[in-house]
Amino acid sequence: MFSGIVRGVGQVARVARHGGTVTFEVKAPALVPNLEVGDSISVNGVCQTVTAIGADTFFFDSVAQTLNTTNLSSLDRGSAVNLEPALRLGDRVSGHLVSGHIDDTAIIRSRRSTGYRNVDFRIQVPDHLAPYVYDKGSICLDGVGLTVKAVRGTIVEVTVIPYTLDTTTLNRWRSGSRVNVEVDQIAKYVTLGVNRKGGGLK
Repeated sequence: MFSGIVRGVGQVARVARHGGTVTFEVKAPALVPNLEVGDSISVNGVCQTVTAIGADTFFFDSVAQTLNTTNLSSLDRGSAVNLEPALRLGDRVSGHLVSGHIDDTAIIRSRRSTGYRNVDFRIQVPDHLAPYVYDKGSICLDGVGLTVKAVRGTIVEVTVIPYTLDTTTLNRWRSGSRVNVEVDQIAKYVTLGVNRKGGGLK
């Protein structure tokens, strides 16, 4: 489990493709000393397993299913990624509970500066996710837990404060950027329970 609070921005140092699987090496000197092989880590909101550790880098493998349903497939050498190690039992959850299981991707439709260095983003989510997003609710985008400012159909608006812009990759978002989405878990399971679907979101 994760909290949607990014602990560092890493940089992809190497990408190696092996058939349908891709091995990524990510440079993250501030986080690597506290990682161990086998640990879970959120990479742009996607839960991945640390497979090896270097001097200041760690490695993880992404399988075809993950690459087909997230934006990890677009990563290349030099790409910046949001990182959050998994929570430990007893850790303070200062964000909201995030599983690291991406529901789908969404598209940034616009960005607009508001107030003192705040930025409003308008994001278009897929139709099947819209029922799980609501005003003042939570949404996780590229591993960053955010509060929903407004919802109009499939358009979701969020405001990002200067601190978050400075300490994550969100300041790199532009119109057309593809971002990973995980909707609020409570909204998801309550809605599924009420509807007696008992399955996935699609």
